[in-house]
Amino acid sequence: MAKKQFYAILDTETTMENTVADFAIVVCDREGTIYNQCAVMVKDHYGRFELFHDKAANDIWGYAGLERRKANYVDMLNSGRRMLASVNAINAWINQAIGKYNPELTAYNLAFDQDKCQKTGIDLSGFKNQFCLWQASVGNICQTKKYKQFALENHGFNSVTSQGNMTFKTNAEMVCGFIQGEFKTEPHTALEDARDFELPILREILKKKNWREKITPYNWREFQVKDNFTAK
Repeated sequence: MAKKQFYAILDTETTMENTVADFAIVVCDREGTIYNQCAVMVKDHYGRFELFHDKAANDIWGYAGLERRKANYVDMLNSGRRMLASVNAINAWINQAIGKYNPELTAYNLAFDQDKCQKTGIDLSGFKNQFCLWQASVGNICQTKKYKQFALENHGFNSVTSQGNMTFKTNAEMVCGFIQGEFKTEPHTALEDARDFELPILREILKKKNWREKITPYNWREFQVKDNFTAK
């Protein structure tokens, strides 16, 4: 009998100092069954440094969104849905999870999360194998006509160039919405994003034949709305 394969889905929410404030890993199998998880606020980073935000934004990343996010984390800590943990405690949990499950590490934009973890002192070097879930989504899901149609119908596009070229979004909430047939907005909290959005994406990708061969870095030029739809 083949040894069971596990995956560790990593997600982080960050500070203005480019460190991790909210950290989560969900350990699951190919079917999406969760075997273990870690969801903590990082001591000496959360509460010490301001959560990431954008002065120019009018959405969740703006000032109004910042205040809501801060209040939500206070409520999570007070209710016991989150705990405050040191970097050493997080690293100890990671080492134990690797020893028990030997999971393959993934994240939606893995390079981003790895960089922020490294700046925080969170050690991910023990994972033997890894892949970027975003790149796997780009190559296995987002390039299909059905996905682009779903994105168009749900206003899943944005401007990325000075010329105003519109491109389809390939973020986790849009891809998850396509898979589940209903668009939902991510709460942008680490555990909930990993469990409720990225895990369904992982499960869908693992069903596909030769999915590793289709892992593709995102290139906005391949997702221009004008190249896929014309006015009638």
